[in-house]
Amino acid sequence: MTMGGMLLMIIGLAGVVFDWGQAGRVIAVIFMIIGMISVLVSMGIYFWAGMLSTSATVIDCPECGRRTKMLGKTDRCMFCKTILTIDPQYEPLGDNETAATQTAHFEPSREHEHKPH
Repeated sequence: MTMGGMLLMIIGLAGVVFDWGQAGRVIAVIFMIIGMISVLVSMGIYFWAGMLSTSATVIDCPECGRRTKMLGKTDRCMFCKTILTIDPQYEPLGDNETAATQTAHFEPSREHEHKPH
């Protein structure tokens, strides 16, 4: 979205650069506004994803042993794709699961939480 918005703003400037008169200025304004809205929406999405990442639980994957972040009650290890869950009622769907995929139930550790000073 960011690149698309910037491209729209550049295309809109063609109306001013090639001197298309009053119509070129109107085209430039319209494309600039649409492009800016697209860039601002993209910035909002990146901000939201960044805020989600800061509140994610950091755990050690029981399968590969590497540190990974977990969003929500059920997620996958970002390295080995093992299903990680803290939901004891979780039942994996047979359609999307392979024989190599395992479900690891665990209790997240509290040692990595931020402690106020």
